[in-house]
Amino acid sequence: MITAGKVISTIEAGVATITFSHPQSNSLPGELLRSLAASISEHGSNSAVKVIVIKSEGDKTFCAGASFDELISITTLEEGRIFFSGFAMVINAIRLAPKFVIARIQGKAVGGGVGVAAAADYAIAHTSADVKLSELAVGIGPFVVGPAVERKIGKSAFGTLSINATAWHPAQWAHEKGLFSEVHDDLESVDNSVAKLASRLSGSSPEAMKQLKSVLWEGTSHWETLLPERAEMSGTLVLTDHAKNAISRFKQGTR
Repeated sequence: MITAGKVISTIEAGVATITFSHPQSNSLPGELLRSLAASISEHGSNSAVKVIVIKSEGDKTFCAGASFDELISITTLEEGRIFFSGFAMVINAIRLAPKFVIARIQGKAVGGGVGVAAAADYAIAHTSADVKLSELAVGIGPFVVGPAVERKIGKSAFGTLSINATAWHPAQWAHEKGLFSEVHDDLESVDNSVAKLASRLSGSSPEAMKQLKSVLWEGTSHWETLLPERAEMSGTLVLTDHAKNAISRFKQGTR
């Protein structure tokens, strides 16, 4: 049985804080992805919420990406499509929420974790928040998160991350490319910056923020169909022998 992890949320002074966690370095199994997407959508439609903060539990890894346990268990195209559609749901939920979404990135982000950081409207990170898109190394490709990442850092930098799939890129690189809006040397500074920005935004005009977000996301309405199509691409590839063998090697720590 695959441990689902959990998503919890709180609302205080107009700020909704959504925290996800998983015992395997905050990885993202399908159930957790669907819960995260639902929570974002719920708070996006709640008039009492003015701004949303997404964070993960702990002070180390922000998100290890897709759950390898679930990836290795996929046996049909439909199972693969449903699993990768979870990432599409999270990204589209952030995109469609009429409120700004701030991501608190306290440590390394891999694959889908990079996608969450990229989809956020403003990402505040710690210097330990190295990033990696490892999908190609396991025989898939960053197809679902790709549009969100490319939108933030451009096609060239996205290509660098995608092609050199086993290399970590430091938080400062991510900051320079536009993935992270801020990078801080200690977690207290990260948390203070998140709190200050969320507080300021909670007092801003909701309609002005809604319209500004619409402007910032202009040209992405086709993601409603694009991301599910990309999920099917990944769902097909995860069934190949190459992907199954590569994922097994990663799970065993032999690659």
